[in-house]
Amino acid sequence: MSENEITEIIIGCSIRIHKSIGPGLLESAYEECLFYELSKTNLKIEKQKALPLIYEEVKLECGYRADFLIENKVVIELKSVESLTDIHLAKVLTYLKLSKCKVGLLINFNVLKLTNRVKDSK
Repeated sequence: MSENEITEIIIGCSIRIHKSIGPGLLESAYEECLFYELSKTNLKIEKQKALPLIYEEVKLECGYRADFLIENKVVIELKSVESLTDIHLAKVLTYLKLSKCKVGLLINFNVLKLTNRVKDSK
């Protein structure tokens, strides 16, 4: 399955969740709902995926965790904040580098219309 097909599924699931429960909840609530929705698909899902930092020859377990790694191809970072900042995007870019994935989604559920607040790193 291509990254585009995977991101279409992820965004569709995210929109369904947002239409159902709306903005204003904790990030952890959206994470559980998205895990539930994605579990209904045939995608390989890793939640709170540990991403070690490799520095020279040393593997450092620094506590980096992507909210989701899907099919070893797409990183998802969820937020429930008033607005996304450059730091949020930088975090996704770091996760892409650590995971060696090409595509990442940064999804902010704390908005009135979710489709305007999904950013991808392609």
